[in-house]
Amino acid sequence: MKKIKRYYQYFYYKIYRFIEYTSEQMGGKFLTEFKAGITVIAFEIWSLLSIYNYYTIITKQNLHLSFKNPLIYIPFIVIILLKWKNFSSKEQWFSYHQQFDALPTEVNKKGGWIVFGITVFIILNLIFSFYLMMQIDWSKYR
Repeated sequence: MKKIKRYYQYFYYKIYRFIEYTSEQMGGKFLTEFKAGITVIAFEIWSLLSIYNYYTIITKQNLHLSFKNPLIYIPFIVIILLKWKNFSSKEQWFSYHQQFDALPTEVNKKGGWIVFGITVFIILNLIFSFYLMMQIDWSKYR
């Protein structure tokens, strides 16, 4: 479990560094931590949405999720709590930042490519899951 937490922190760190770098190139960095947090939350929601899509495709049953259904709030609460627990304290985030900055350049470069691959995978997986849902004739199952 500690390794998963460490990977999650490293993923956030690389997203943070990417946003920090692009912000500096585009005219100044501001709200970098907020933007990194929103980006990571978006990737988590997209991953959950992909899982929901695959569940719907495999079972051919639509769960009809709506904001009135409390089931939809549980994953969002877990995602927000995860982010809050790991990155709420400035000192806590600063210690992660120092630890990951101290990694050798080659390890950081390799980690950056892994994070890039995971990011591309999440985006393509979401697109592919929607594509598969479009291929099903849902009128047979309603």
